[in-house]
Amino acid sequence: MTGDARGGPDDLDVELSLTVVQYADGSDRCTMYPPGLSGVPRMSTWLTADRSAFVPLDEMQ
Repeated sequence: MTGDARGGPDDLDVELSLTVVQYADGSDRCTMYPPGLSGVPRMSTWLTADRSAFVPLDEMQ
């Protein structure tokens, strides 16, 4: 993804993988990350949040 001087994306051709971990005693957690990475590069580019924080993209447009 690239951005303009204000930091906004102008090219949205980004591929991400999503992994969901379900917990019996708490909120499910989703982790998004670029595929094909491992080690430090993967750990420095992931985002994890409660599953309820993620919504379908078409609901946000």
